[in-house]
Amino acid sequence: MSRAPEPGERFFAGLRQLTFGGQNAEAYFSRNGTQLIFQRQENDSTCDQQYVINVNGTGLRRVSNGLGRTTCGYFYGGDRRVLYSSTFEHDAKCPPPPDFSQGYVWPLYQYDIYTSALDGSDLVRITSTPGYDAEATLSPDGTRWVFTSVRDGDLDIYTMNLDSSDVRRLTRDLGYDGGPFFSPDGSMIVYRSWHPSTPEEVADYQALLGQGRVRPSRMELRVMNADGSNQRQVTQLGGANFAPYFHPDGKRIIFASNHKDPRSRNFDLYLVSLDGSGLVQVSTSEEFDGFPMFSPDGKQLVFASNRFGSLPGETNLFVADWVEPRD
Repeated sequence: MSRAPEPGERFFAGLRQLTFGGQNAEAYFSRNGTQLIFQRQENDSTCDQQYVINVNGTGLRRVSNGLGRTTCGYFYGGDRRVLYSSTFEHDAKCPPPPDFSQGYVWPLYQYDIYTSALDGSDLVRITSTPGYDAEATLSPDGTRWVFTSVRDGDLDIYTMNLDSSDVRRLTRDLGYDGGPFFSPDGSMIVYRSWHPSTPEEVADYQALLGQGRVRPSRMELRVMNADGSNQRQVTQLGGANFAPYFHPDGKRIIFASNHKDPRSRNFDLYLVSLDGSGLVQVSTSEEFDGFPMFSPDGKQLVFASNRFGSLPGETNLFVADWVEPRD
């Protein structure tokens, strides 16, 4: 369904809504740009599962097995296979929702990483370490995964071969490092990060981590070389800055942020240069906008949004035709 962009959304030449109802998020393009894989929760009694849909909104189908909870799907192998994380071998039931008695937290469920054929068959488990293994994406040359794991006692970023061999730890500072994506040429990785800096912050972070939780209310963007060297901070905005993805030019990053009002759930999309300069607002909806990803040819942007929801908090997928303003 065609939708009108909000006033001020000058990067969007056109906008199409692909899903209608439920919770739909974290949509990522296939290598040929014709399909998307994403996580979908149809209603409050179901758990996130992996679905594939054509970019024109047709062909919606589930590719995960319907058990447990899944997250972070990705295409690979010439778009004949997908990867995602699931809890189903730890518990086939949907895990309980997070306890917000300690504030807004993300649960670190017992995810392991799996691959399957595009029809869901030939399911193969590729990680088996205790705790959280998720947020996996692929290098442009198709040879290595980058992912987030607690296998060494902290939330850090790792890379590995497609068969899970040659695991390399890239980050080591105490704190949450996650949501990694390679640059278009494969030379860099962008990620979200928060490192506690006071004894009180360290104690809070470690206590929550021991309970399988993390507090995501403060995060900034960082980049590093693909081998983990030259780690440096990009943003210093405050609030929660997350879901970074490289612009096709490799010189800018698109991401979601609530830095204008860190207590708000109104996230918008922004562009920023690798040195933190040139911050530009991309989306202007008064609802949540997040999880942006460019199509392989750079002509489209997919993102998740609460805009046009039939119910409060409903999240759907949108594809925008991308244009670079001349001014």
